[in-house]
Amino acid sequence: QVHVVESGGGLVQAGGSLRLSCAASGPIFTINAMGWYRQAPGKQRELVATINSGGRTNYADSVKGRFTISRDNAKNTIYLQMNSLKPEDTAIYYCNAGIRSRFEIYERAYWGQGTQVTVSS
Repeated sequence: QVHVVESGGGLVQAGGSLRLSCAASGPIFTINAMGWYRQAPGKQRELVATINSGGRTNYADSVKGRFTISRDNAKNTIYLQMNSLKPEDTAIYYCNAGIRSRFEIYERAYWGQGTQVTVSS
């Protein structure tokens, strides 16, 4: 089965940095876009950043200039470098990947289990 697993969350003070990783594994045929989403308590899940297979990126306005998404296609992995963190960045961060497995005709969205990021003031 295809799996998407995040790592790298934790507790950091405001102004600090964290780096998240997300690795896809299993019987993968192709991976299209991958991205990071986050959900804070009592709020809806929101897009943070995405990157397509060609490296084109897209960011939420709230993280532009502070967060950087990158991708290693050879490792089926994406990263999110988060700098100048703010308390309002506190959330569970989820990885999403558009994957076509070797056993399916169509691509579908896979989600990781999430990793907690907490920024203290």
